[in-house]
Amino acid sequence: MLTRTIIEVKKLKSFAKHIFSFILPIAVLVIIPFGIEKNISPGNISVLIIGLLIICLGLSLMIVCISLFIRIGNGTLAPWNPTRKFVIAGPYRYVRNPMIIGVLIVLFGESVAILSFNIFLWALAFFIMNNIFFTLYEEPNLVKKFGKEYQEYKRKVSRWVPRLKPYSPD
Repeated sequence: MLTRTIIEVKKLKSFAKHIFSFILPIAVLVIIPFGIEKNISPGNISVLIIGLLIICLGLSLMIVCISLFIRIGNGTLAPWNPTRKFVIAGPYRYVRNPMIIGVLIVLFGESVAILSFNIFLWALAFFIMNNIFFTLYEEPNLVKKFGKEYQEYKRKVSRWVPRLKPYSPD
């Protein structure tokens, strides 16, 4: 009985880690855009549909990245529960930051769907902030954490522009 309770508590903690990791994307993709854009109304149905298709593309990329972080990396996208293993699979074989690219695609889709220049500016600001964060904090820490493996990956895989051929460690 005690063993079963301990296992259930561990499962609950793991579930909570994953749920709390969605705080960041919800803030970036929902709370902030709705906070900065007071007039949310689509221009016309065709523009709305195009925007929604773009949003779906970005969300699909994000879902793939999140699942890789959980399954392979044994962590989440949140800085308070980072991956424990280096993830070079799926879209990470083509570009170093597909998760952020997915977020940017969603934000762009939102700006198209409701014809919002403010959300487009938020996407641009988000990109700049992440570029600074990656350069000054995340990448130096990944070098410390994963050493030569990450340095080689960083040398061969672009931060933002996908490769044509998937990266494979030699």
